Amino acid sequence: MAKSANQKLKLLHIVRILEENTDEDHCISTQELIRELAKYDIAAERKSIYSDMEQLERFGYDIVYVKAKSGGGYYLAGRRFELPELKLLVDAVQSSRFLTLKKSRELIRKIGQLAGKHGAKQLNRQVYVAGRIKTENESIYYTVDKIHRAIQENCQIGFQYMEWTPEKELRPRKDGAKYRISPWALTCKDENYYLVAYDGTAGKIKHYRVDKIGGVQLEEGLAREGGDSFLRFDIGAYANKTFGMFGGEEAVVTLEIPEWMVGIVLDRFGRETDIRRVECAEKKVSRCQNKTGKEAEKETEMETEMKTATAKESARFHARIEVAVSRPFFGWLTGLGADVKILSPAAVAERYRNYLGEILENYGTGKASGEKNGQDGQTEDSKREEG
Repeated sequence: MAKSANQKLKLLHIVRILEENTDEDHCISTQELIRELAKYDIAAERKSIYSDMEQLERFGYDIVYVKAKSGGGYYLAGRRFELPELKLLVDAVQSSRFLTLKKSRELIRKIGQLAGKHGAKQLNRQVYVAGRIKTENESIYYTVDKIHRAIQENCQIGFQYMEWTPEKELRPRKDGAKYRISPWALTCKDENYYLVAYDGTAGKIKHYRVDKIGGVQLEEGLAREGGDSFLRFDIGAYANKTFGMFGGEEAVVTLEIPEWMVGIVLDRFGRETDIRRVECAEKKVSRCQNKTGKEAEKETEMETEMKTATAKESARFHARIEVAVSRPFFGWLTGLGADVKILSPAAVAERYRNYLGEILENYGTGKASGEKNGQDGQTEDSKREEG
């Protein structure tokens, strides 16, 4: 039998067939594999298949043969990505607001190809893209690519920065004026993608929503600025300090919180956050738990449980956090309710009181004392994402 031109591609086709059609629950028999190869005009026999599998195993492919009268055969056991890992990638794509609906579906389809047709079916069952809030900027891929190129080539970029209008349209800010900055990093925060860059004119670090950046151009004749600032810059700490990526004056704020709120603070600011039990709360707990003699004998089991619960609720803690003081930060505090209190700095506590008073004024009660119309000491960074 004359060999076809595709015969030299036999091993490659076998790998592709195994990747696309097999897994631990779906084997392919030798005869089925021969039929699949015939579709590509490749001749094969049982003995040659055995030899091909040995060569692939020697090369490093994890191929398993299952002996069974029904349903037996070969399957590819080792893949670059396990199915749970691919599910995590799909979840990340679904939840990314900076990806458009179209791009999200394209990416999920490509991820599914890594799982084979049977694994792809499982991934498709958990895909919920429609109805999610997604950007409408289809050019975000090219924007990200140009930003990476600028970082690699150490040059500045120019672009227009967009904002929503009441007519639900994106238009350039500052009457279409060109922004020129030095890009240094890209980061995800609150389901959005941000460019962290140095503004040479303002002399400080700023951040920009990538899906609101339009018309990016590399300024190849201008080297990046702000290198010294970024040597001392911790992008993780920067993201944790800001709320909704709104900037503001950085400060170390001490909060007084109940025990049940400790986990919320650690989740938001990390395990390194300085949290200490208030001394008076410890004494209350010890008085509750260290009763002896007749007093302890008189307490019923229910009374003991109630007192233990009361002691836990009364325990208070001081948490020192580094934040960019802004209205979104105050909004986060408000959501925690009356159990949280700003102890210091006094100026931040005063601004928070003014913030609450301004809200109450909208409902015919309370009185603000100087934080109306933005006159609260906040920088413009705390109100606009781009600075």
